[in-house]
Amino acid sequence: MSWDFFLPVCTGDLVKSGGINQYVVQDVVSPKQLPASLSRFKAALRSQGPLCILEHFDTCYSVLQHCNSVELGVKEDTLELLVQVVNGLAATLPALLMATSVSAAERKEKLNAVKMSVFLICKLTETLEVFSCRQSIVTAPGKGGKKGKAGGEGLMQWDTEREKVLQALVQLLQLDIRSLWNLSLVEEEFISCVTCCCYKVLENPTISHVKSKPTRDCIIHLLGVLIKKYNHLIGASVKVIQLLQHFEQLSSVFAQAVSVWSTEYGVRSIIGEVIREIGQKSSEELAREGSGVKAFSTFLSELSGLVPELMIPNISVLITHLEGESHTMRVAVCEVLGDILVRVLCGDGLDESGKADRDRFFDTLQEHLHDTHSHVRARVLQVYTRIVNSKALPLCKYSEVMELAVGRLMDKSINAVKSAIQLLAAFIAHNPYSCKLSSADLKIPLEKETVKLRAMKEKLEGKAPVAVIKASELWAAMEPELLITVGTELEPSSDTEKDQQEDENDQDVEEEKVAEDDRSTAVMIAQYLRVNKYRNAVRLCIKAHSCFPESERFASLSTVTPETLMETLALIFKGSDEDAAELSQNLPPTPQKEGEKEGEDGELKKQEMLVQYLKDTETFALQVERAISVINTMLYMKTTSVVQEAVQFCVTVCEFSVANSVSGVRKMLPLVWSTDTAIKDAVVQAYRRLYLNPQGDNIRMKAHTLVDSLSELMVDASLGTIQCLEEIVQEFFGGGSNLQSTVVQVLWERFTGKRETSGLNRRAAVLLLGMATRAEREVVLSNLDTLCSVALGEKVTEDFLLARDTVITICSITDHIRQSKGAPFRLPQDHQLFTCLTQALAEGVVMEDPYWQGFMEQAVRLIYFLAESPDQLCSRLVQRSARLLLDQIAEGGEVNKDSGQTLDGSQESSEQCEQVNCVCLAQLLALTGCVAFWQVSHLERSVSAELRRRRGETEEREEKEKVPSSKAKQQSANESAMEEELGLMGASAEDTEAELIRKICETELLADENLLCAFLPLLVKVCSSPGRYSHPQLTTAACLALSQYMMISPSVCQENIRLIFTVLERSTLPVVRANALIALGDLTVRFPNILEPWTQNLYARLSDEVPSVRQTAVTVLTQLVLKDVLKVKGQVSEVAVLLIDPESHITSLALNFFNELATKDNAIYNLLPDIISRLSDPERGMSSEDFNTIMKQLFSYITKERQTESLVEKLCQRFRTAKTERQWCDLATSLSLLSMCERGFKRLQECWECYSDKLTEPGVYQPLLSITAKLRRGAKALFKAQVDEFEKRLTAVHTRGLENVESPEMDEENQKQGSSEKTVSRTPLPTRGRTRSKRGQAKPSSSTYGDESFVTPQKSRKSKKPVITFSSDEEEDEEDAVMAESETPKVTTPIARTSRRARLRN
Repeated sequence: MSWDFFLPVCTGDLVKSGGINQYVVQDVVSPKQLPASLSRFKAALRSQGPLCILEHFDTCYSVLQHCNSVELGVKEDTLELLVQVVNGLAATLPALLMATSVSAAERKEKLNAVKMSVFLICKLTETLEVFSCRQSIVTAPGKGGKKGKAGGEGLMQWDTEREKVLQALVQLLQLDIRSLWNLSLVEEEFISCVTCCCYKVLENPTISHVKSKPTRDCIIHLLGVLIKKYNHLIGASVKVIQLLQHFEQLSSVFAQAVSVWSTEYGVRSIIGEVIREIGQKSSEELAREGSGVKAFSTFLSELSGLVPELMIPNISVLITHLEGESHTMRVAVCEVLGDILVRVLCGDGLDESGKADRDRFFDTLQEHLHDTHSHVRARVLQVYTRIVNSKALPLCKYSEVMELAVGRLMDKSINAVKSAIQLLAAFIAHNPYSCKLSSADLKIPLEKETVKLRAMKEKLEGKAPVAVIKASELWAAMEPELLITVGTELEPSSDTEKDQQEDENDQDVEEEKVAEDDRSTAVMIAQYLRVNKYRNAVRLCIKAHSCFPESERFASLSTVTPETLMETLALIFKGSDEDAAELSQNLPPTPQKEGEKEGEDGELKKQEMLVQYLKDTETFALQVERAISVINTMLYMKTTSVVQEAVQFCVTVCEFSVANSVSGVRKMLPLVWSTDTAIKDAVVQAYRRLYLNPQGDNIRMKAHTLVDSLSELMVDASLGTIQCLEEIVQEFFGGGSNLQSTVVQVLWERFTGKRETSGLNRRAAVLLLGMATRAEREVVLSNLDTLCSVALGEKVTEDFLLARDTVITICSITDHIRQSKGAPFRLPQDHQLFTCLTQALAEGVVMEDPYWQGFMEQAVRLIYFLAESPDQLCSRLVQRSARLLLDQIAEGGEVNKDSGQTLDGSQESSEQCEQVNCVCLAQLLALTGCVAFWQVSHLERSVSAELRRRRGETEEREEKEKVPSSKAKQQSANESAMEEELGLMGASAEDTEAELIRKICETELLADENLLCAFLPLLVKVCSSPGRYSHPQLTTAACLALSQYMMISPSVCQENIRLIFTVLERSTLPVVRANALIALGDLTVRFPNILEPWTQNLYARLSDEVPSVRQTAVTVLTQLVLKDVLKVKGQVSEVAVLLIDPESHITSLALNFFNELATKDNAIYNLLPDIISRLSDPERGMSSEDFNTIMKQLFSYITKERQTESLVEKLCQRFRTAKTERQWCDLATSLSLLSMCERGFKRLQECWECYSDKLTEPGVYQPLLSITAKLRRGAKALFKAQVDEFEKRLTAVHTRGLENVESPEMDEENQKQGSSEKTVSRTPLPTRGRTRSKRGQAKPSSSTYGDESFVTPQKSRKSKKPVITFSSDEEEDEEDAVMAESETPKVTTPIARTSRRARLRN
C-alpha cells in the first residue's frame, strides 16, 4: 500500500488532490447507484473482513456527500455496515498489537482501515444525530399529546443504533492502538473526530433523560478512554466549560462524567482543571445573563455530592466566588462546603489540619446566613439542615448555629423562614442532649450537680488528706548545712566579716523580731528552718534566750556553743507530738499516691463534663422554647407552605416533650376549619401522628395511651377547642377497627368509675364519647340509662360540670336526627332523661352553684331538641322552679351571708315584704330567658321544618291518590312548569307557615295567660332599677334574659330597646356591658330596622375604659359589618383608634377587621376621608404619633393609582376647611403616607393653591418634602426634573413665605407659569381627563361644598342627659333610669329584613 489516509478538516477535502501518497476519493457514487454499491460492500465485508473498507471507502463517503438526498434506510444500512467494520477491527487488532514483529505495510494497512472506519462512522453518526434532533423538534407533542408516527419510530430506532455505535468505538479505542502510529503519537485530528462526535451527541436535549442513560454511560466511558490514553485532558476540560455555558441540561451529565473520569480512570487532575476554569470566571461575567452560571452552580453542587474528597484541594479557587455578585455561585460554593463537611470533615478522627479546615468552613457558612440575597440564606439553612441530619455538626457549634437559626425566623423571605423552621426541627430531632427538652426540668439537676462539683473542688484543694514527711527525716537532711551556718554565726573569721555580720544583723532586725511568747517564737524558728532560712532561725534562737530566759525550750542556751544551739534547734524543729501536729499544718503539701490522685482527678473531670452537659442542654432547651414562641405565631400566616412547616415543627417539639409544646398543638387546632385543603390535611395528619397512633404492646394498652393523650389535650379546653377536636376524632371513631371499639370501652369504664380516675378525666371521657357518637349514634343512644344514672342521678348536684358535659354528649345524637329527612326522633316527656334533667334544674335554682347555669343552658337546649312537646315540659319546669323559690321565701329561707346579697322584693299577691336570695332569683331569671330563647328557636326551626315535611308528605299522597284525565293532567303539568320557572312553587305555602310562626311569637308567647309573660315585668324592673337591684349576678342574668325576651317579637324589642341601651351605657359592671353588646348584636341581625338608629351607641363602646368590653365590642361589630348587617359609616374611625390600643389582642382584632374590610371593593377608600376628619378633630386630642400609626396602616390598603390620585385631590381640598395647625400637619402627613404615583403627583401640583400658604409650618413642609424624595427614586429624567422643580418651589415658600416668593420680582416667572397652566387647562381632554381636572380645580365653591364628608363637623348642642344615681336609697320613680324620649334615636334608614328562619342564631 503506497498511500496514507489523512483525516480531513472538512469532509469535502477528500475529493481534492492532496499531497504525495495522500488518499483521495476517486469515485463519488450517485444516490441512485448507492444501494448497489452498498450491496457490493456488504458482500466484500463477508468475504474479506473489515479491511474491505480500504476498497469501499468511496461508497461510504458518497453516503456522507449525499446525506441530504439519500433515503434514511440507506444511511442506516451504511451505519450498520460501518459498525460491523469497527467491531471486526476491534476483534482482529489484538493479535496484531501483541505480535512481536509486524511489517510496515501491514501496520499501515491496519492504521488506514482504523482511521477510515472511525472517520466514516463518526461523521455519519453526527449527521444522523442532527437529523434525529430536527425530527424530534418537528414532531414534538402538541396539545393533544400525539407525535408523528414516522418521526417517533425513527427517533426510537436511532437511540438504539446510536448506542451500538458508541459501544463499538469504546471497544476499539480501549485497545492500545497507539502503536499503529509512528512513535505512538496519535494525530490530533483522529482524537478530535471521535470527541466531536461525542460532544455532538451530548448536545441532544434528551440526553439527560432516564431513557438515554445507556448512551450517556457509553459517551462517558469513551471520553474517559480518550482522556487517559490519548491525551485529551485539556481539551475535555475546556469543552466541559463551553458546553455548560450553552446547555444547562448537561450539568448533571458532566458531574457524573467528571466523577467517573477521576475515580474509575484515575484522572484526578480533570477536577482541578475544570474547577480552575470556573474559578477564573470573573464576577461581572457570571452576573450576566446567558453566562451559564446556573449550569456551573448545578455542576459544582452535584460533583461535590459525588466526589467531595476530591473537591478539597481545589476549594480555595471556588471560595473567591463567595465575594462575587452572582448569588447562584455563592449558593453552589456553600453547597460544596456542606457536602465536604458532611462526607469528609466529620467525625472524631480528624487531625489538627482537618479540624482547622472544618472550623473555617463552618465559619464561612455562618457568615452567609446573613447573605444579602434571600436565596443564599435559604440554601445555607438547608445545608445546615443536611449537616444536622447527618450528625456532622460539632457539639461546640450547636448553640451558636441554633441562635442564628432562631434569628432567621424573622427573615423577610418566605423560603428562608421555611428553611429555618426545618433546621430547628432537625436540631430537635437529632439533638445529642436528651429525648425530653424542658428547661424547667433541667434546672434542678443542674443546680444539684453544680453544688456537687463545687464540693469536689473544695475537697481536692484544701480538705484532701496529704502525706506528711517526718520532722526527723527533714532534720537529718538539713543538719549538715545548718551546722555550717551555726559555726559561721558564732565564730566570725575576721573583723571585716564581723562588721558585715553586724550590718546584716541591723538589716534583719525587723525580720527576726521575737514573738510575744516562747511557743510562738519556736514556731517562727521552725518555719525559718523549713523554708531554708537557716541564718534567720539561728539569730532568732539566740535572741529568744535573752527574751525568755526561764523558758525550757531555750534553757540550754545559757552557754551559747554550736552544740547547745544545735540541740535547741533540734528540740524546737522535731518538738513534741503536739508541736508536730501544729507545725505540720505549715508544711507544703506533698504528692499523694499516683493511683488515688488519678482516680480523684478522673471523677472531677467526669463531674465537670456532666455539669457542662447539663448547661448546654439547658441552653439548648431555652433556645428551643424561644423558637416555639416565634413559630406558634406563624400558624396563621397567609403563606400555606410556612404554615405547613410550622405545623410539622409543633409536632416535632411535642414528641420531644419540650416545655410549652402543647400550646402550639392547641393553637393549630382551629386550622382544621381552614379553607386551604393543604393546611387542613397537615393539621389532621399532625393530630393523627400525635394522638391517634398510640404505642403499646397490645390493643388494650394502645387504647389507654390514646385516651390518656386525648384527655390531657381536653383538660381546661374551651368549647371551641373541643369542637375543633371533634372534626379530627370523629373520623377515627368512624373507622370501625378493633382499636376504636376498645377505646370506646375504656371511655365507658372511666366515665362510670370502674377505673379510678379524676373528675377531669371523667369529663374528658364523656366528651370523647360524644365525639364517637357523631360517627356512630348507637354509642350513646343505647346507653342513655347509664348516662342518666351516673351523671344525672342523685349525685347530679355534686358535679354540675360532669352533668353539663354529659348533656352535651347526649345532644350530639341530635345531629343525625336534624340531618335526616324523615320524621323527627323525639323521646316521650316521661323518659328518665327528662325526669332527671327537670329535677336537677329545679333543685339547682335554689342552690348557689356557680356551674349550674352552664348546665342549665345545655339542658334546656337538649329538652327542645329531643323531647316531645318541649314547651309543656319547660313550662312545668319553670313553674316548679318558681314554686321552690317561693317556698324558700315563704319558709323564711336562709338569708344570704353577705349584707349586700339580699333585696326587698314585693309580690303582687302578697302584701308583706319577704327577703329572697339574689343568686337564686338570678338563676330563675336566667332559666326563663333561656326557655324563651329556645322556644322561639323551636318554633322557627323544628316546628317550621315539621310543617314543611308534613306538607310535602300530604302533597305526595294527594298526587298518588288522584288520577286526572289526560287533558287536566297536561294543563296541570303546564301550570307546574310555569310556576317552577317563575320560582313560585310552594312559595305561598311557605309564606303561610312563616306568617303563622310570626303570629305565634307576636301574640301568643307573651300573652297574659302564658307563663313567660309573668316574668317580663320583673326583668324590666330589675334592669331599670340598678340602684335597688345592685347584685352583680342578678343584674347580669336579668339583662341577658331581657335580651332573650326581646328576640321573641319586634314589639317587645321596640318597647325595651331604650332600656337595654341604657344598661349598656350606664351599667358599672363590665360583664353586664359585654353581655349587652353580644345581645344587641344578635338583635341587630334579627330586627335590623329597629336597631339601625342606635348604631352610634354600639360604636361608642369601642372607647370603653375596660379592655374586655372593648374586645367584645370590636368582635361584635366586626361580625355585623363583615356580614353586611350594619352599614359601614364614619363611626369606623372608632375601630381605627383600636389599632393603637394598649392591649395587643384588641389591636390584632382591629387589624383583622380592616384586613377583612379591605377585601370588599373600595370599602376603606370610601371611608378614609371621614376617618381622617374624625381623627384629626381637635376635640379628640389624639397625638400626632398615634395618628401617624393609624394612617400608615389604613393607607397600606390603598394600592390603586386611581384611588391614590383621588385621595390626593380630596386631602388637598381639605386644607381649605382645616382651621388649626395640627389639622394641617395631619393632612400633610396623610399625603406623605400615600404610595404616590406620577398621576397623584400631578394632582398634587394642580392643588398648589390649597396648601401653599401653609408651607411655612414645618409639620406641613417636611411631609411634603418626603414625597419628593420618594418620587425621585427610580424616576425617569423628565419626571425627575419636574420633582426637583416642585421641591425647589416648596423650599422657597417654606424659607421666604408665599408673599415673598410671589413678589413683583418673580412676576415674570409666575406669568410664564400661569400662561403655561392656562394653556394646559384650555387643552381639550378626553372625557375622563376632563372630569378629573374639573374636580381638581381650586374653586372656592368646589373646595368648600364639593365633598361634604370633608367639612369640619361643627360642635352640636345636645340636650343634657338626665343624671341617674345608682343608689338603693332613691325615692324617685325607677323608670328615670331609662333614657329620655328625646335621647331615643329615630329611624332614619330602613333596612330590608332577611328571612326570619335565617336570622335566629343557634
